[in-house]
Amino acid sequence: MKITRRWLLALSLLLPAQSAPPAAPKPKLVVAIIVDQFRYDYMTRFDASYQDGLRKLHDSGAFFTDAHEAHFPTVTAVGHAAFMTGSIPAVDGIVGNEWYDRETGKMVTSVSDDATKLVGGNGGTGSSPRRLIASTLGDEIKATGTPDTEVIGISLKDRAAILPSGHAAKAAYWFDHETGQFVTSTYYMKDLPAWVQAFNKSDAASKYASARWIPVDGFAPAAAGSLAQLSGAQPYRVLPAVLGKPYYEAMIATPYGNDMLEAFVEQALKEEHLGQHSGTDVLTVSFSSNDLLGHQVGPDAPEVRDMCLQTDRVLGRLLRAVEAESGAGNYVVVFSSDHGVAPKPEELTKRGIPAGRFSRDQVYQTIEMALTEKYGPGKWILGSDELAPYFDHDLLRQKHAVLADAQEIAAEAVRKLPYIFRVYTGAQLEHENLSGDPIGKLLQRGYYRDRAADLFIIQKPYWLASKEGTSHGTPFSYDTHVPIIFLGRGIRAGRYDENVRTADIAPTLAALLGVNTPSGSVGRVLPVIEK
Repeated sequence: MKITRRWLLALSLLLPAQSAPPAAPKPKLVVAIIVDQFRYDYMTRFDASYQDGLRKLHDSGAFFTDAHEAHFPTVTAVGHAAFMTGSIPAVDGIVGNEWYDRETGKMVTSVSDDATKLVGGNGGTGSSPRRLIASTLGDEIKATGTPDTEVIGISLKDRAAILPSGHAAKAAYWFDHETGQFVTSTYYMKDLPAWVQAFNKSDAASKYASARWIPVDGFAPAAAGSLAQLSGAQPYRVLPAVLGKPYYEAMIATPYGNDMLEAFVEQALKEEHLGQHSGTDVLTVSFSSNDLLGHQVGPDAPEVRDMCLQTDRVLGRLLRAVEAESGAGNYVVVFSSDHGVAPKPEELTKRGIPAGRFSRDQVYQTIEMALTEKYGPGKWILGSDELAPYFDHDLLRQKHAVLADAQEIAAEAVRKLPYIFRVYTGAQLEHENLSGDPIGKLLQRGYYRDRAADLFIIQKPYWLASKEGTSHGTPFSYDTHVPIIFLGRGIRAGRYDENVRTADIAPTLAALLGVNTPSGSVGRVLPVIEK
């Protein structure tokens, strides 16, 4: 029998409607964690000793083993901006920890803001996210989410608290090492909340006076790479007995700085009721003590191993606090770092690996001499950020010099120095197609014209422009390779060996939450979201 279209329509009306499956509930809390200067290999070198937070992230999360920073320079402000914007300096405007501002004629930091005042501490000029051009994940949630949604950033460093949390954050809190207090700025509020004032009045920052930093397991790496028990568990450091700036600066360069920060974060979770609002809250946390210590001793020092083991414990406490406040299965965590770090050259040369130190002053003297020889005497460099000098453009105009020519003259002189790997000029990064040059491509991603230096100087791998300690900032893998781990609701756990970028974190979280991708994002959605 022929079934007519009218009959099929009538039959369909009689059949029960097939409703779509209900959408999976979204996480109530996003916790975005950065451990400053946490190289990727800290996850593998010390893996056997992790038993708590890092163990849970490694075993139960979506772990990306080949994650890299997508930008240059690899420094704190740039990495923290990229973390929750998914952006790069060429788009978000955060070109370094600091740079020379040609409009005001002075060096500025990534978050300095003369229009604000410090709230807490001894007062003074405050900080804000106004120099950040792009939006963050928190900004996008605030733009379209429920009114009671909260976004809060916390760190020991102002830039590490401010840049990931973004423009619309309720608050960003950081540690003032002059007074030993957590502070904020008038960009966010006029007075510190009662719970922050109470924390500052407690012994949270002062209780470590005279403390002896003892390794958590009584072991340290021996010369041959094995573990040797420390005789009598000798302390790595003994903190000053008297409170004040020297004490606070020494304390935050030990695991006690992370302990104090985590205690503050737990208070924020409870007092701000994070994870209990009608929308999705965002908490960004950056642990800075690892970086402060790492600069002093380098990645191969036994203190760094112990710092990592104690970070494992700190993250365990934090993850348990997150679950207690937001409820099991109601949160998602992302863990990463803002950059890696170079080994101390002295450690490498012992093993026959080329490395060394050089003088930044010699680099700048070479530039001054080259420009003086060509155009006559003058103070040619007005300011600099690491190995990125800013020339006096007014003086060049007075000398009837073409800026691009002056940049190339200086670059050619610096290229002759034996410890220099590459030198790029501002004109080259702005106008040339460097897609076939992997280093040049990274530098172009860090080029923002209105804030750019005139030269971008890259030293040879494992060479440092310092007399002691170590640093980071280069486009080499020891500075770019960091872990990325997602954990929690909506995340497909497992090991992922594909090459990814930290710029992929924000768009992945945006897709998971169903919100707009941050405005400057250049990343992609990673394959960790459960279908």
